[in-house]
Amino acid sequence: MVERVTATEEAIKLINSLKEIHGDLMFHQSGGCCDGSSPMCYQRGEFRVGESDLLLGEIADTPFYISKDQYNYWKHTQLIIDAVKGRGGMFSLEGPEGKRFLTRSRVFTEDERKEIAE
Repeated sequence: MVERVTATEEAIKLINSLKEIHGDLMFHQSGGCCDGSSPMCYQRGEFRVGESDLLLGEIADTPFYISKDQYNYWKHTQLIIDAVKGRGGMFSLEGPEGKRFLTRSRVFTEDERKEIAE
C-alpha cells in the first residue's frame, strides 16, 4: 500500500524522543505563515484540527494532518518527513532540541497514482 506520508529514520528517532518528554504527539503540515511550510509537531490535542484539515496518515504512530488547500498542491507527491540540525518552528515541540522537522517530497510513480486512485 502506498503511503502518502513517511518519515526517515532520523525523524522517527526525534519523534520517539519527543514522545518520551511530551507524551502522544500529532503533526500538522503548515501551509505558510510564521513558520513557512514546516511540519509542526504538537502534543496530541494541542492543535485543533478542523473541517479544512485531512488526516494524511501516521508516522511513528503519530497522526499527520494537512490542510485541504495544501493537500491539493501536494497530492501528487509522497511527503517524507526528515529531521535535520537547526531551529524548528517556534510553535513546534522540537525547537529546543537543536533539530527541526523538514518536509521532503517525491512524485508518485504512475503505478502508485493508479493504486491511490483505487
